[in-house]
Amino acid sequence: MRCEVVAVGTELLLGQIVDTNSSWIGEQLALAGIDSHFQTKVGDNLDRMTAAFEQALDRSDAVIVCGGLGPTPDDITRDAIAAVMGAELRRDDAVAERIRAMFYRRDRQMPANNLQQADVPVGARVMDVQPGTAPGLICPVRRAGADKVIYAVPGVPWEMQRMVGECVLPDLQARAGPRQVIRSRTLRTWGHSESGLAELLAPEMRRLDATGEATIAFLASGMEGLKVRITAKAPDDAAAAAVLSAVESRARAVIGEAVFGADDDTMESVVLALLRSAGLTLGLAESVTGGLIAARLTEVPGASDVLRGAVVPYDRPLKTRVLGAPDVNAVSSEMALAMAAGAGRVLGADVGLSTTGAAGPDSHEGAEPGTVWIGLHLDGAGEATRVRFNMARTMVRQLGTITALNLLRTRLLARAG
Repeated sequence: MRCEVVAVGTELLLGQIVDTNSSWIGEQLALAGIDSHFQTKVGDNLDRMTAAFEQALDRSDAVIVCGGLGPTPDDITRDAIAAVMGAELRRDDAVAERIRAMFYRRDRQMPANNLQQADVPVGARVMDVQPGTAPGLICPVRRAGADKVIYAVPGVPWEMQRMVGECVLPDLQARAGPRQVIRSRTLRTWGHSESGLAELLAPEMRRLDATGEATIAFLASGMEGLKVRITAKAPDDAAAAAVLSAVESRARAVIGEAVFGADDDTMESVVLALLRSAGLTLGLAESVTGGLIAARLTEVPGASDVLRGAVVPYDRPLKTRVLGAPDVNAVSSEMALAMAAGAGRVLGADVGLSTTGAAGPDSHEGAEPGTVWIGLHLDGAGEATRVRFNMARTMVRQLGTITALNLLRTRLLARAG
């Protein structure tokens, strides 16, 4: 069973509304074990909508159409589906009465145009669940000798979600026959490029292509790191989990310590857990990152038992007055080391972590834009690392943040043996 999603609405194409509905539906289809290979957006135009629905039916067994079921003139999903079915629209008196009752219960006068929401293509079935005035439709279609189906649901998220969960998915699973599940596991990594990870995992990916047991895909996520998503389809959760675990073990063996977590782990949650396990506290001195490291750490519940605080000395003289740093180049290893040591001392922390640099777009104290120095003071010893990101200012700060946290993570792992 293959099912695709067509989101209707010119506002989606203009970027006035972000299409979160298709993402949610895609997730639910995967959890239900239904393959979904395509998602499409189309504007409020009868010819283009009809063409989009027909294309979807040519390559899939089922289509979920989201949006265009309202009472206004541009709500023409019903008309497009009727054209694809080769059927006329006919008013459903029971649905019309249901809509009238909704307005009556709200003590509101019903505009006459709301009754067009009760127009149903002949041969279609109205869904039992109707949270709002727009009824959902289950529309059988015979195409190329095969029985297919179009589901029409509203674009209002809470209405759509109820209909998909209570009507569409059960109907799809009944049509699909023996149920399978699609499950994914995401490895969170930092330290390799996307192409580098793909090269490392190429032998495993070729093996999976041959066996068909799972797939591997990559997602670059900025300050969240690079994600390696492993997806398996199996008869049940236990079988899927076994495949995912086996592929994950092989992937971890190849990628090594660049894997910092899985699924809901974040770099900051992992770092805090390592510090907590070691009985260490952390103090920050952030210049170029401007408090982003502290912000990420404090998003994690319970961070206060590890993080002592942060100093954000953006002005160079403050680095001397507050942290005791020498009067040296602000973008240098000497400054990064002094800031890290000063953070630990001033904040009474076991570990000091610092960042200083030139975020851009201009150079700073002779350093090229994108230059970041990271300082770490741990167990009485200091080290400084320089990285450079040839990117816009925001990305320099964000990538400097995760790189600094990753440096601390790797040193804590080495310390623990």
